[in-house]
Amino acid sequence: MPDVGEGLTEAEILKWYVQPGDTVEDGQIVCEVETAKAAVELPIPFDGTVHELLFPEGTTVDVGQVIISVNVGGGAAPEAPAAPAAVAVPEPVAAPAPAAEPEPEGRQPVLVGYGVAASSTKRRARKAAPTAVAPAAPAVVPEQLNGHAPAGPRPLAKPPVRKLAKDLGVDLASVTPTGPDGIITREDVHRAAAPAPAPVVEAPAPVAAPAPVAAPAVATAVASDARETRVPIKGVRKATAAAMVGSAFTAPHVTEFVTFDITRTMKLVEELKADKDMAGLRVNPLLLIAKAVLVAVKRNPEINAAWDEAAQEIVLKHYVNLGIAAATPRGLIVPNIKDAHAQTLPELSKSLSELVATAREGKTTPAAMQGGTFTITNVGVFGVDTGTPILNPGESAILAVGAIKLQPWVHKGKVKPRQVTTLALSFDHRLVDGELGSKFLADIAAILEQPKRLITWA
Repeated sequence: MPDVGEGLTEAEILKWYVQPGDTVEDGQIVCEVETAKAAVELPIPFDGTVHELLFPEGTTVDVGQVIISVNVGGGAAPEAPAAPAAVAVPEPVAAPAPAAEPEPEGRQPVLVGYGVAASSTKRRARKAAPTAVAPAAPAVVPEQLNGHAPAGPRPLAKPPVRKLAKDLGVDLASVTPTGPDGIITREDVHRAAAPAPAPVVEAPAPVAAPAPVAAPAVATAVASDARETRVPIKGVRKATAAAMVGSAFTAPHVTEFVTFDITRTMKLVEELKADKDMAGLRVNPLLLIAKAVLVAVKRNPEINAAWDEAAQEIVLKHYVNLGIAAATPRGLIVPNIKDAHAQTLPELSKSLSELVATAREGKTTPAAMQGGTFTITNVGVFGVDTGTPILNPGESAILAVGAIKLQPWVHKGKVKPRQVTTLALSFDHRLVDGELGSKFLADIAAILEQPKRLITWA
């Protein structure tokens, strides 16, 4: 299982496209996996015959685990698992094992929660491991294993446990494992470092300490009776939850609101739909709201920044990678339009359409969700007036767009029916003070009240 994104630790096998006995060619897609960020198709890096699929569909597998073995010798498939020729992993792992039963795919899209981050790793209960891949098999080609020669078995332990052992100077090979299926736990490392009984202090960390997990509760959705159903937390939803907890308790959030008359912008939307320069392009209120945000960022550049805790610096971004929260069958994701500040209105329309279509198809790549600088979430499509959005980690602000409704409004001294909406801006108060946040939000509202300012202020 390769790391198909930045710092990912695990992925779920969604679908196998090959079966044992099938012939495969270099570059052929053999399976689809879901990471904490997106669904990704994996190609095989050599020609041969599939010998064994080591994990069934629905299994979550750690990065680095062997997931498929292939005979590249040109002859019949070997009789034992020790002889497959090569494994499609960035680094060979000696003892892969199939996991528990597959999980159902069903999940409901969330309404609030914006962004993803690398998730903690949770190893599933294992069945008996097959014979290790023989490092001396004549058909193994080290170059096909990313430059690494085959290695022998190594102790099973999660990355946090390996780091703990390194910090304490403990050789994992000398530790007696007590975890499920021979996995070394933090307690095992502490006991090896200090044989005398001592309490183990679990320091808070973004990656949870491994612990035995009952297979039925993790591997499948269990309906205990007609009143309850248990759904495993994994993939995008798991990553979103971790990111939101981290964001909420790291950045001091402040949210401000503005309610205003957006009637002229709605009229401009209809005019642009008939404009020949916009022919074939999707024109909707979100397009003009996005353009208004980009103009407001240009007028208030300090809003487009990030907090670097390690360097104790504020990083001002001179570009805008505009994130758009998109509801998908796997949960809410936030792909972004790279360098949106440099795009014309037709270009921005095309980028938005492509972003939404790709997200709905489940084909958004990890790269498309990295590097965002500002996010828009449109909760109005659900009929919601507005919300208090949580920051996408690494960004200083996020704008929630509420429903646009016909309401009584004072216009030119008289109460008339007008199109009205509410925007909510959440921002990191370490970076953005009340004055800057208020000016930025007021600018967006002013542009959308009088959209001709898109031209005069751009």
